[in-house]
Amino acid sequence: MDMFHAIVSQGVQFAWGPVTIILLVGIGIYLSIATRFIQFRKMKTSLKLLTSSSDDGEGDLTPFQALMTSMAATIGTGNIAGVASAIVMGGPGAVFWMWVSGLFGGATKYAEGLLAVKYRITNEDGEKSGGPMYYISRGIKEQYGINAGWLGWLFALFGLIASLGTGNMTQANAVSDSLNVVLGINPYISGGVIAALTALVIIGGVKNIGKITGKIVPVMSVAYIVGSIIAILSNASMVPAVFKMIFTNALTAKALAGGTLGTVIRIGISRGMFSNEAGLGSAPIAHASSKNDDPVAQGIIASLDSFFTTIIICTMTAIVILTSGLVTINGNGVMAIEGNLNGATLTTVAFDRLIPGIGGYIVTFGLIFFAFSTIIGWYYYGAKCIEYIAGLKAVNIYKWVWVALSFVGAVVPLEIVWNLSDMFNGLMAIPNIIGLIALSPVVFNMTKEYDKKVKIEKGKVREQLTDPIG
Repeated sequence: MDMFHAIVSQGVQFAWGPVTIILLVGIGIYLSIATRFIQFRKMKTSLKLLTSSSDDGEGDLTPFQALMTSMAATIGTGNIAGVASAIVMGGPGAVFWMWVSGLFGGATKYAEGLLAVKYRITNEDGEKSGGPMYYISRGIKEQYGINAGWLGWLFALFGLIASLGTGNMTQANAVSDSLNVVLGINPYISGGVIAALTALVIIGGVKNIGKITGKIVPVMSVAYIVGSIIAILSNASMVPAVFKMIFTNALTAKALAGGTLGTVIRIGISRGMFSNEAGLGSAPIAHASSKNDDPVAQGIIASLDSFFTTIIICTMTAIVILTSGLVTINGNGVMAIEGNLNGATLTTVAFDRLIPGIGGYIVTFGLIFFAFSTIIGWYYYGAKCIEYIAGLKAVNIYKWVWVALSFVGAVVPLEIVWNLSDMFNGLMAIPNIIGLIALSPVVFNMTKEYDKKVKIEKGKVREQLTDPIG
């Protein structure tokens, strides 16, 4: 068993090593520059598209539901416990590098959403199926005449294994652990409830998943943000010092908590990637189900994902932790954390210190709903991966395996599962990045055509406004 642990640990280091992180950030920078930072220049458009896009096109979910399903799977323990861990391991400067990953990640999400809709298929049940496994296999063959089906198959395999851990068991464990610590609920009871609720949602298929996530994600996100703002305002005088702490630590080579600048960057970016999943290839599976028939428009909607999850949700968590006074840095640049707190516990104590009595409950219930929504969203990802590998019949078996594992995850220790999940989560990125690089000319050409079309339409509107007869 020790040898197995050692092998898995080595696998995690490889999957989330410097090469993967450089590739993830590099593809975000490359796509940002080549699309003229579409995630920023089209942000206003993305909000309009989200609320006004036609939902009568081919697909299973409205554009809004597709984004919410993607965000449901993305917003999870990483936005609460992951942010705290990033600060503990890399110092406050890690938050800055999380922002970097989130800002450039918007362009990656854009490309993933665009390609997902362009290369999706309709399966035997009449549902849309898409994502990296399809745009890798279909897109590369179409563009270069190369059979890359094996690479798409590898992505689907990595995604399937990651879904069972990252998207299911570890999330169920986080929920049951929180309920046990805060409310004293037995993990077996929590596990039973989680499994039952999961079954109720996923039995209804993708449309039911879209309806549920379309309600849960906005409500839980707004509630968490409001709670965070109240907590921050309770000690608002600390906010300027907090931002100074973040920028100073991010841009200096001084050692913090035994780390160096390189460590701060690595931890911040890797945790940022955990929080928004840009480049991992999970989100485009959800966007492929959109009723939006315009690949570029759905890509623009998809670009909002990393902004909401990392720039807003993660920032709220980070500012609460740093304004609580639990993290301090002395004149020599050495960081200290009160009580050696870490993970969700650090976030919980920070909230409770700033809003005594109810702060801890904000984190607990935020964690519960975030984690449960992740279980729902990642079920859909895993189902599409196994559909690609073994066909639709295998999805019916997978559905009940998923429900069973949500119970198992709630009641057993999961250290080895966490590590395996991390490894396969990171491995997903490799075939996806290859696909994004290979198909980047498609993304750029379609973006140029879209921009040209928008420019022509704006010109026609101006002509009508200035035409005295019209």
